[in-house]
Amino acid sequence: MSDIRLRFAPSPTGYLHVGGARTALFNWLLARRQQGTFILRIEDTDVARSTQESVDAILQGMTWLGLDWDEGPFYQSDRFPVYKEFVEKLVAEGKAYRCYCTPEELEAKREQAMKDGRKPKYDGTCRNRSDVPDGKPYVIRFKAPHEGVTAFDDLIKGRISFNNDELDDLIIQRSDGTPTYNFVVVIDDATMGISTVIRGDDHVNNTPRQILLYEALGYPVPRFAHVPMILGADKTRLSKRHGATSVMAYRDMGFLPEAVVNYLVRLGWSHGDQEIFSKEELIEKFSIEAVGKSAGVFNPDKLLWLNHHYIKESDPERLAELLVPFLAERGVDTAAGPSLPLVVKTLQERSRTLVEMADGALFYYQGEVSYDEQAAAKHLVPAAGPLLEALASRLDGLADFSQAGIEAAFKEFIAEQGVKLGQVGPAVRVALCGGTASPGIYEVIEALGKEETLRRVRRAVAFMGGV
Repeated sequence: MSDIRLRFAPSPTGYLHVGGARTALFNWLLARRQQGTFILRIEDTDVARSTQESVDAILQGMTWLGLDWDEGPFYQSDRFPVYKEFVEKLVAEGKAYRCYCTPEELEAKREQAMKDGRKPKYDGTCRNRSDVPDGKPYVIRFKAPHEGVTAFDDLIKGRISFNNDELDDLIIQRSDGTPTYNFVVVIDDATMGISTVIRGDDHVNNTPRQILLYEALGYPVPRFAHVPMILGADKTRLSKRHGATSVMAYRDMGFLPEAVVNYLVRLGWSHGDQEIFSKEELIEKFSIEAVGKSAGVFNPDKLLWLNHHYIKESDPERLAELLVPFLAERGVDTAAGPSLPLVVKTLQERSRTLVEMADGALFYYQGEVSYDEQAAAKHLVPAAGPLLEALASRLDGLADFSQAGIEAAFKEFIAEQGVKLGQVGPAVRVALCGGTASPGIYEVIEALGKEETLRRVRRAVAFMGGV
């Protein structure tokens, strides 16, 4: 195992968003590619908004995507004594100070700065204050340098520089004693030995402040890579108005985890013209430097295309297991019907999602198939009754009830009867499935089995008025 250490550090204030999942995926891939360590950390310092339900949703989403972690999950709420110790260290070393300015005073300073055409940052009133007001609440601010430049080489965006006079004295501890986000992130990343920080580019402006904290604490500064955001089709930030944004919503919509992983990694990263990658290929080929600088646009149709590919290529036994809860939602007991893996095989080419597959499988498990009115009127006509009855007799005597055996029997039957497949096939399809849109007729008969096929065909003959 190498020294590279990466982390994913979500805030448990909601579900695992596809943007967060992509960030987790990039960290996970780089850790696996370089045989490093992938750490999961839950940033739950916002006690008011953090919930156990959200923690569970994040862990569930990570597990479903197959993004296993080597260390953690660590919870920031368990580390408050550590943060307090580092705050006191900075104060003792003169690198942080108590600020007694009230919210009203700070607002007045901000308004005055804007009137004067200055940046509305803290003016340093308490920076060198010697008196200590008795009992007055205070925050603790980091004493940032006001001269020079803070710069870093972003692994995606290149060189980024900030003038230090643009940065104010960051609050690192609130008046209630709780630490702030930018401070705890640095303490966690530093003490956990994080070597590379991959995160969304909405954090770019936090980076110079965090670099100054690393330097003040005497810790090495990690490498940074800021990933562009994901946009909707209208080129605005991806949100619920564009459709589902929760990873687990895609599971519930019948997407396979490998399709979501493949899609998310390609949303900003590329390797030549290749579109489809196994997880092993992604680990072998992924590099953070190949992530593009521009935002990715979420395309649901592309995700559907990928999901269709993975459904077609997947093992029917595995798909059958995944399909069971979707069928259960539709009131289907798969134990009382044909083999589910066989059913799945008939539907793989036709299904873009497991929801579509479940809907397509319903006719297999219906005791009495409902006939589509137009299809029945066209194909289940009295004249077809004798033909279907004769076909039922032929199938009843068939020893090889495999797809190949069934196809051979059909060919012999239509040759003997002097008819074309088009004269008998649609009626058989309606008899078995209820309509004319279905998987291949030989596949359907094999999946239903001899007994159920004969029952359905003879029921249709009775529906047509008998022979």
